[in-house]
Amino acid sequence: MKIRALLFCLLISGLIVGAHAARADGAGDPTPVASTDGEYFDKQGNPTYNIKDGKVDWYTFIGYRMYGANCLACHGPDALGSSYAPSLVDSLKSLTTDQVLGTIIGGKRDVTASADLVMPSFGVNKNVMCYLNPIYVYLRARSDGALGRERPSDHEDKPADWDKSIDACFQ
Repeated sequence: MKIRALLFCLLISGLIVGAHAARADGAGDPTPVASTDGEYFDKQGNPTYNIKDGKVDWYTFIGYRMYGANCLACHGPDALGSSYAPSLVDSLKSLTTDQVLGTIIGGKRDVTASADLVMPSFGVNKNVMCYLNPIYVYLRARSDGALGRERPSDHEDKPADWDKSIDACFQ
């Protein structure tokens, strides 16, 4: 029952975020205009990165780590794609925040005469869902060219309530 409630809340929040991200050219301008507990948001209300002088925000850093733990096997190192799955660096250039989050949560299947491409749903995988915004923020920074292929060398401190919120998500 807790999983269903979590999924419902995530889908509703995805719809709210998606209402702000109705652009056909990706998520739009990534410049942060607001911040709450170490998480940055652009003028559309989408999660975004904050990188200054090589120092990344906490969400981008954790997104890098969680991408490596959950997405790298299919989408390759640094989100550049593989023979198995497409480059997310390229894909995010034309997808809205809602489209990206919706695909991660619900999965996707494209069938053509020559291929059957499947992205599984991660909507019940807490190792992805509890880190959904950080993974997205990392991918957005990679797609925008704001973050290179290497591990971020410096990052902001962990927000004060980070552990508490992650622990609550895994309950």
